[in-house]
Amino acid sequence: MCGRFTSAAESSQVAERFGAAVPDGYRRRWNAAPAQQVLAIVRDGEERRAELMRWGLVPHWAKDLSVSYKLINARAETILEKPAYRALVGSHRCLVPADGFYEWRVGPDGKKEPVHFALRELELFAFAGLWTRWADRATGELVDSCTIVTTAANGLVAPVHDRMPVILPPGGEALWLDPEAPPELAVSLLVPYPAELMRAVPASRRVGSVANEGPELLVADTPAE
Repeated sequence: MCGRFTSAAESSQVAERFGAAVPDGYRRRWNAAPAQQVLAIVRDGEERRAELMRWGLVPHWAKDLSVSYKLINARAETILEKPAYRALVGSHRCLVPADGFYEWRVGPDGKKEPVHFALRELELFAFAGLWTRWADRATGELVDSCTIVTTAANGLVAPVHDRMPVILPPGGEALWLDPEAPPELAVSLLVPYPAELMRAVPASRRVGSVANEGPELLVADTPAE
């Protein structure tokens, strides 16, 4: 599972890394949470487009937005089988820019504490995602939403959680976005990222509240005397 992540790069860095202009509403995030707006990169013809989307998929058949809380992640192993996802794998794949994600473990005091996982050199990367557009039948409002694909945990993440988000290798990002790439080929990218290319450090328990934001969340709390 992936329920919180970080995407703290400046908009100019994101634009350069992914080759897409970043919308004005983008802001750096150290505690991105479900139902919030996150950045997603999609293919628009031959170009890439970056836009803000609700994190948590809202399928076209949904009655309201509440279903999105159950669809923040899509399991790679069943992505071609589940009704909410299988129709999107062919033409609605997206990249979700990030620089890390959190999972929780039980600390020495018996309380849960977050661990921040990132690439070894702390560089930007992309989660594999799916997106769709939902129309509110009552108001006509259009809502773009996305989900992050997960896979089995690698050796670094496994001691904390049995799942991890799919981090695409840079060479696989274009393939994941390519609508001409067969779904079966795209799905072959949905594997655990190599553990030796990642790092893990304790983070602040303040991550647990969606109201908290800022780089200080990446610093573990000082034990009470």
